[in-house]
Amino acid sequence: MNLHHPPGRPLFPTSWDSTMVAAFRACPHKAFRQYIQHYKPRGQSVHLVAGGAFAKGVEVARMSYYEEKLSAEESVALGIQALIVAYGDFVCPPESAKSLARTLGALEFYFSQYPLGADGMEPVTFISGRRGIEFSFAEPLPVLHPVTGDPILYTGRTDMIAHFAGGIYIVDEKTTTALGASWAKQWDLRSQFTGYIWASQQAGIKASGAIVRGISILKTKYDTLQIPTYRSPFEVSRWLHQVCRDIERAKVMWEEGYWDQSLDGACQDYGGCSFQPVCRSPEPEKWLEVGFQRLVWDPLARKETTVEEWELQHSEALAPQTLLEGF
Repeated sequence: MNLHHPPGRPLFPTSWDSTMVAAFRACPHKAFRQYIQHYKPRGQSVHLVAGGAFAKGVEVARMSYYEEKLSAEESVALGIQALIVAYGDFVCPPESAKSLARTLGALEFYFSQYPLGADGMEPVTFISGRRGIEFSFAEPLPVLHPVTGDPILYTGRTDMIAHFAGGIYIVDEKTTTALGASWAKQWDLRSQFTGYIWASQQAGIKASGAIVRGISILKTKYDTLQIPTYRSPFEVSRWLHQVCRDIERAKVMWEEGYWDQSLDGACQDYGGCSFQPVCRSPEPEKWLEVGFQRLVWDPLARKETTVEEWELQHSEALAPQTLLEGF
């Protein structure tokens, strides 16, 4: 069923993930600018570059060890190569500890603390024979798209699903600058992990919870902390209800053409919102033209595309589907 799409209005997302939901909850206007108009700041964030390169290194090392059956030493070496390629020619700001050399050291430190094949974790094996490394999902939500009338997809990608301590756990690595009590406590209500657990349950995987592995990268040392976090059936059900309410609220704003602004603490969180100059200006479009570019991260295709390509790809109705690797 194709419903009316108001002319000139950006396409409402056909899929949402935890990052989009979190942005909408913090400031609907930021979510609108970033994920519906698809404005991204020019230049790259050192945290995103280093974190993405580190994740790629871990992924390749694990795939080499568990799927290619290479030795732990060979697998880590391939992970290091993959990290270097992923980091690319990005120039790290001098004040940041997340240089290429320090990020490489963090990967070596990680596998010294959690050795491949000897860290107590074993990736699950799917029916297809594929291991549970870089697990991607796209599950239909009980929320209909305002244009297509099809279910909106909730998408995500976790680093690993593994057997651990007699249960099955979602495993996720986080690079950071500091570890401690406040870092450890932040995951128990984190929507990202509740969503991972919900998606795994939709696929028939009875995940016991999630394991969050933090890796701190400082200029003089590395550190790590492994935190388990659990979700009861009540918490998973509540999460689903809240996510659906959030997306329904976003649909209302899309229909109205007005996106509420936080104008409060969210403007300063994580070093300050990149859209501050836009929100402070009576002529926001001028700031958007100068300081931003328009690119779409497609969580299903796992690549960035132009807005025109993305809107063309999603202009027709999407049939309800489940895209779970290995099923």
